[in-house]
Amino acid sequence: MSENGGGADKSPHGSVPRSRLYDYVETTVSSQPHPDPDRVPEPGADANASENEAEAEARRRRFAALLGEFRRTPVLVPLGDGPGLDGERGLLTADLNGVRFILAFSDEQALARYAVARGDAAREWAYQTVLGARLLDVAVPAARVPCGVALDCADGEEGMVFPPVRGIVPDGAAVDIDAETGDVK
Repeated sequence: MSENGGGADKSPHGSVPRSRLYDYVETTVSSQPHPDPDRVPEPGADANASENEAEAEARRRRFAALLGEFRRTPVLVPLGDGPGLDGERGLLTADLNGVRFILAFSDEQALARYAVARGDAAREWAYQTVLGARLLDVAVPAARVPCGVALDCADGEEGMVFPPVRGIVPDGAAVDIDAETGDVK
């Protein structure tokens, strides 16, 4: 992820990049064509559907465990140059395709890898230690723009993105819920 919004892989489903989140929550069953009531099912078709449903459920459980672990874990959040909500220095963020992400790191080594990747290894990095739940429940809604959290963003596949969707951030900050009606988009 870059701070100017570039460098993400494009999704096969459109021009919006996909996060690892979709690997956990997307159900393989929903991508299957709707069954034709006149079609005779192939032998073993029910077994394949059951396996797909079981895999989708396993992915949801793995993601729920990762999200729960993140919510309970203190992470390092570097301070940016701009003002925060309280007039002090704000949290370091990066914008990607119209979504702001608060950059968080699991430890000082992960922050150091980010600094090196950015070419700012010699700079002194001021940071706060914040509980993951506080980032998702307080900092994300306070941004007042679509906002999520990127954990260990310099670590490629080992990093994690928590986008601003229901079940991850409060409903009022989720981009997949209509603010006026409360309905899922």
